[in-house]
Amino acid sequence: MTERMLTVRMQINGKQTQPMDLPEDLMLLEYLQEYLNLTGTRYGCGQGVCRACAVIHDAADGPRVVPACITGVAWANGRSFRTVEGHATRDDQGAVTQLSAIQQAFLDHFSFQCSYCTPGFVAAATTLVERLQTAPVARDDVEDVVLEALNENICRCTGYVRYLQATRDVILNTPGLTTDEVATRDTAS
Repeated sequence: MTERMLTVRMQINGKQTQPMDLPEDLMLLEYLQEYLNLTGTRYGCGQGVCRACAVIHDAADGPRVVPACITGVAWANGRSFRTVEGHATRDDQGAVTQLSAIQQAFLDHFSFQCSYCTPGFVAAATTLVERLQTAPVARDDVEDVVLEALNENICRCTGYVRYLQATRDVILNTPGLTTDEVATRDTAS
């Protein structure tokens, strides 16, 4: 039985990849790591549950977090993605000159111990911040919004609180991401 191949080309971290013939059933994570040498995205559970493998899909209707370990290159073909390597600003030689606000906040809050889950948390928090740029949230709702956005990510070292605090601080300290409106909460209970 011959393996079915597919010519794949997509945009990764703002750069168009060269067309490449790949096995049709190859996962996006394998493509990133084995063919593009982008090893920052982690393989965790292999089932899309832990979100260590999460990358950002820059969809037409806005950024979305997708688990790269269960996302096939057949679906990813022709689409645009950002990995953890694509968030920081780099110079012409590829050296990091400035971390993203989320990356810097995670460092400032000592959010991680082993850092295995960090790429997924960066993707989820970055996607949330970008979503809030077009649809700000009431300041009173920030805690709930952050918890909902990062809830699917698993940290085996129990660093959740610091990831949540760092993301909350970025949102509260970035103009335009929140409104001063009082949150509308369900008071029927």
